[in-house]
Amino acid sequence: MSLQAHINAAAVPAADAASPWRPRLFGAQDAAQRAELTDLLARGEAVPAPDTLAEQVAELLTTRRPAWRPDEGELTAAVEAHLGGRPPLEYGTWVWYPWSGRLAHVLPEREYRELRHSRNQYKITGAEQAELGGRTIAVAGLSVGAASAFTLAQEGVGSRFRLADFDRLSLSNLNRLRASVTDIGLPKVVIAARQMYEIDPYLDIDVWPEGLTEDNVDAFLTGGEGGGGRADLFIEECDDLYIKVFARERARAHGIAVLMETNERGMLDVERFDLEPDRPVLHGLLDGVAAADLKGLPVREKVPHVMRILGPENLSPRMAPSLMEIGHTLSSWPQLASGVALGAAVLTDAARRVLLGQFTGSGRFFVDLAELVRDWTQVRPALAVPRAATRPAEAPAQPRAAGSPLLLPAAGEELGEEGIRRLVAYGTRAPSGGNVQPWTFTARGPVLSCRTDDAQPSTLLDFQGTASELAIGAAVENIDLAARAAGWACHVHPFPDPADPGLVCELTFSRAPETPRPELVDWIDRRATNRRPGPPRPLDAAHRRALERCAADSGARLHLVTDRAELAEAGRILGAGDRLRMLSPRLHREMMSELRWTPEEVRSTRDGIDLATLEADPADLAGLSLARHWPHLDFVRQIGGGRAFEEGARRSVAASSAIGCLTLPTAGSGSGSGFGDHAHFAGGRAVQRLWLTATSLGLGFQPLTVLLYLFARIERGDGEGLDAAETDILRTLRKRLSALVPHHPDETELLLFRLHHAPPPTAHALRRGVDTVLRFDGSDACR
Repeated sequence: MSLQAHINAAAVPAADAASPWRPRLFGAQDAAQRAELTDLLARGEAVPAPDTLAEQVAELLTTRRPAWRPDEGELTAAVEAHLGGRPPLEYGTWVWYPWSGRLAHVLPEREYRELRHSRNQYKITGAEQAELGGRTIAVAGLSVGAASAFTLAQEGVGSRFRLADFDRLSLSNLNRLRASVTDIGLPKVVIAARQMYEIDPYLDIDVWPEGLTEDNVDAFLTGGEGGGGRADLFIEECDDLYIKVFARERARAHGIAVLMETNERGMLDVERFDLEPDRPVLHGLLDGVAAADLKGLPVREKVPHVMRILGPENLSPRMAPSLMEIGHTLSSWPQLASGVALGAAVLTDAARRVLLGQFTGSGRFFVDLAELVRDWTQVRPALAVPRAATRPAEAPAQPRAAGSPLLLPAAGEELGEEGIRRLVAYGTRAPSGGNVQPWTFTARGPVLSCRTDDAQPSTLLDFQGTASELAIGAAVENIDLAARAAGWACHVHPFPDPADPGLVCELTFSRAPETPRPELVDWIDRRATNRRPGPPRPLDAAHRRALERCAADSGARLHLVTDRAELAEAGRILGAGDRLRMLSPRLHREMMSELRWTPEEVRSTRDGIDLATLEADPADLAGLSLARHWPHLDFVRQIGGGRAFEEGARRSVAASSAIGCLTLPTAGSGSGSGFGDHAHFAGGRAVQRLWLTATSLGLGFQPLTVLLYLFARIERGDGEGLDAAETDILRTLRKRLSALVPHHPDETELLLFRLHHAPPPTAHALRRGVDTVLRFDGSDACR
């Protein structure tokens, strides 16, 4: 037998519109359907693909729990539990594709869609995906339209489709259509439907192999009787000019939006007939010409209308001359696979946003790669992610100084302006929330006034100015220590003028040459926030006693949490507070305003939080650069995300020896030693002494006080500035923290912090120069 005879004998009959294009589904739990499937296999009509049902279930379960890292046994047990005791064979759906004979085993429809669309999140949210899944899309013209229909289905934009095209695949179509040489001669609607079903067997697709005609266009758009209802969107890619215009007129009559991609310079036309019922078709480019005027026109007379639609000025340098060659050196207008792929992407993106109500306009749009990607249009990539400071592992940390070296006033001499400058320089080394340095100083005669800086904006964390008062208290403690070390007594008069609440205190100085030199003064310039992780070593008992004694000497009380389980809970609480802060619009804005992103910005402002002091690794810095922009965080807030913002606090606390909370009695505590409404000023002095003591003991110290100020805002300020959801979260966190650190109404909570055994920080936050915060007002020297 000759080769031709063998081919003729084995040849499959020519394909027609009745060629199979819809798969057959068998419910795995239905005994009767399993029996039908068994017969199909016995007849050799089905060729099973490897059964991956168990792997699909495993992937589904791990996708639902992204942080879960099960071992093989744990995952196998979870899969078996999910199957509910059934063998995998009897779970999900068996799908038979008659055109290839292949048999696949897939998850049930809901789970299949959940897993298949899981990588869409959160570019498409779960709620948006569900909304898109209920939409019907009609696609006419499956040369350009086939790629769009496939991409729509792949992205989950629509689950019901109507496909119309009268044409069959030819070899020349393979320059741009996704198909096989074995598909040549098949109707394009059949090829498109098959490809779409092969990515999602649960789709609902109807094909119209006769193409779109004057007689069927209304049924195609509306579904006709029993046809599935009106289409939500019409993708029009027809070649025939009359049908192109007539279909738009009918879409307008039915209030259906139309999208068209032209495979020329990424040109997309959007016509929102659903929102603009009187809108002229094709943006009015036909200048009043209706479909009826185009019917039966010879090709030559259609050309002016086609050119009005395309616009000669819009054609690419290769398309315009190509049109001139049609019928001479070209049989049809040129189309490229890259243009079809781009058009499918542009159209699908627009269709998704139209259906979700995120894009309501009409018009013509271009995504012209030849214009966007060409010589001299490239954008120089900027360093979007700050670099982490690096140094050889064996090199010791060399902290960057906060400012000029500190000098004590000259011994035995009058204090004078230079002496005051030196004392204030010590004061400016004090800590402040966000390193905002909320102080100003005025020297007038023998009095040094310490005020809050009125130029500082009000923040949510500075509740009733208490954070500023605490910072000024710490600054005054530094000044007092330095003055005594230089042989001067510092007399502190807090809030001397009730009518002037911005005047926090006045200091006067007198000679005290016999005053013992305070040891803590030598640690002022070495005190710093240390965010570095340390080994989770237990807190030394002697260190604990020294810290508790320091707090008691200041009239304060120190609460320490050292139990590892309690520390883990503290990490979770603080992490939840960090997440709330990042996802609160105002708190996020205030936090980002505190950060200094470049060394140049650090040097120019000399305030705020230098990124170098965060001791962040490249991954954390990359995350921070993303979190810098509120629109990103706003979306995270909307979807209930942001758990990643909790991890930093958990890691830090896990690498700590203790969590501490310093409190101070308020008035009416029963002890008679309450500090009244301005406990934060006195507390600031206690905080500074405690921090200096911890530094002298070689302990790392990092404040974690955000939650305390937010608790005060909801308990004493009715939650002003916070929404109801944030307030509820804070009330819950308050209860959880109080279980670790008892909250006493007669005590003011000053500072929450972590203690650890890390190396010194690699950088200190800078301070503004003394001359920017100190003013002399006719001062006489102290003698």
